[in-house]
Amino acid sequence: MKALITAGGHGTRLRPITHTQNKHLIPIANKLMLDYALEYVREANIIDVAIIINAGDDSIKTEFGDGTNRNIKITYIPQDAPLGLAHVVKISEEFIKDDPFIFYLGDNILVGGISKFVSEFNKAGSNCHLALSRVPDPNRFGVAEIKDHKIIGIEEKPKTPKSNLAVTGIYLYDNNIFKAVNNIKPSVRGELEISDAHQYLLDKGYHISYSEITGWWKDTGKPSDLLEANRLVLDNIKDNREVILNNCEITGNVHLGKNVKISNSKLDGPIIINDDCIIDKAHITHHTAIGKRCEIINCKIGYSIIMSDSKIRNVEDKITNSLLGTDVQIIGNHKDQAGHRFILGDQSRIEVD
Repeated sequence: MKALITAGGHGTRLRPITHTQNKHLIPIANKLMLDYALEYVREANIIDVAIIINAGDDSIKTEFGDGTNRNIKITYIPQDAPLGLAHVVKISEEFIKDDPFIFYLGDNILVGGISKFVSEFNKAGSNCHLALSRVPDPNRFGVAEIKDHKIIGIEEKPKTPKSNLAVTGIYLYDNNIFKAVNNIKPSVRGELEISDAHQYLLDKGYHISYSEITGWWKDTGKPSDLLEANRLVLDNIKDNREVILNNCEITGNVHLGKNVKISNSKLDGPIIINDDCIIDKAHITHHTAIGKRCEIINCKIGYSIIMSDSKIRNVEDKITNSLLGTDVQIIGNHKDQAGHRFILGDQSRIEVD
């Protein structure tokens, strides 16, 4: 079995972060988003992986190389324009050949990985296997219509959903999917829709099986989704405090990297702080992830993602529900304010009144 993973698109809902950074390189609990996908396929004993990237964007290649350091073999397939998920499958036919494969959207994160779905696909002997999840807002997703425990229809972002079972970004196929993607027409938005490919398979009598995700699953397309995924991952983080703490109060699980210097501070886990950070006179509260070489001095931060090389100093009001890019500086000047919330791109500079 092979794996096909998406790492393209423009991440418009995550701007300004994605003006300067591919969204799949955004860290969640200090691990790159795309690393979760690669970890899942490796755990499922899949070694041969293709990553779909934007044409001209070498950032993913630079970070992951040929996959050797992650014990997989990576092939890169450029997509000239975002022409739909079925188009992604279509341009990957030469890589896949006749092998069964998992198609995984690289901005999806779930508990437990994908091994279960690979096993159930093989057991079902189907042509296509979908991972479904019950959601409160199914009109945001492709939605499966189920009758007598069988999928009888699939609609893409329907105005009136026939179920609350969203088709997640985890699909398994045999080579019949290429008949589908080569026969469907672009939708009104000019894309080859994966839901149309699935409907083609149903209409032609191919067998589509499914599993229902019983734990959590997140499509991390928006800042709120990223922060929620960060929370869910941190809920299971292990305690690691192999550094010297000077006059600190700690509750909950706190995972500290190498050469972290923390003094006169309060840490309320679960939180994770990466290597070479300096924390002083700070209060870091639950579900916060802080990247490498950050300085957090005389401030309070909670439920946030702070990327590497950022500096936050002398901010009186709590920073919360925030996503800060690389090399961000927030410097307070002690004037009264009701509160602050930030979503900042890389190399931003702001002063807080």
